[in-house]
Amino acid sequence: MTSKLLSIIGFLIFIYVALIAVTYLGQSRLVYFPLSSIDATPDLINLNYEDVWLQTQNGDRIHGWYLPEENAQWTILMLHGNGGNISHRLQTLSLLNKIGVNTLIIDYRGYGQSQGQPSERATYQDALAAWEHLIEKRTDAESVILFGRSLGGAVAVWLANEVNPGGLILESTFSSIVDMAQHHYPFLPVRYMSRFKYDSLSLAPNIDTPTLVLHSRDDNIVPFDLGLKLYEALPGNKSFVEMQGGHNDGFFVSGEHYINGIKNFIESL
Repeated sequence: MTSKLLSIIGFLIFIYVALIAVTYLGQSRLVYFPLSSIDATPDLINLNYEDVWLQTQNGDRIHGWYLPEENAQWTILMLHGNGGNISHRLQTLSLLNKIGVNTLIIDYRGYGQSQGQPSERATYQDALAAWEHLIEKRTDAESVILFGRSLGGAVAVWLANEVNPGGLILESTFSSIVDMAQHHYPFLPVRYMSRFKYDSLSLAPNIDTPTLVLHSRDDNIVPFDLGLKLYEALPGNKSFVEMQGGHNDGFFVSGEHYINGIKNFIESL
């Protein structure tokens, strides 16, 4: 082996190790994409709402909106994905309003007007704070449905293992962050370097609440197979609705099929 070839191999190894180091240190920026600017509020689409401020265990304040619906039997705790903030979920809030449920949607720490910095533990604690607010001030536990989309689905799975909701909806979510990383970065040893877990797959067998999973084969961010993998790990009372469209517009592209899937699930509770 020539010295030139050895130099090339050494350089490639250096580049690979450097890539691993940069990826390891910058994982938070690959997981969370918060925006602080609130671009719109529910009154823009003629929905009544009130601002909600919650205190986390470490003293940070997180912000959310509570949208009441007259004579609603169910209340949804909406846990959004890893990008933007609650002001980018108005279409979803409109759909939930049409279904006839109360909704509490929150921003995790570092998103929107919420204080602090996001982390896996922080997202769990933020969701728990929202749950406690609902059952202490709004309704009873049996009337709350946890609804997690994308990263929020992993947060909802964790919360469903800690509390006893009336139902669980998981949309376009994954089995674990490690599985996601292996899909998007197959050239990296992600199983050994991941600082985030969001391991819904290991928690799923413990869930005994009725669960609806929604996912699209056209999802360009969270592979359909990972959603199906999570669904298959769930025991007992569960149902699956196959959506159409991409990761960020599937609920809109799927239209009535999506709305009816959620309606039918809620009516079955």
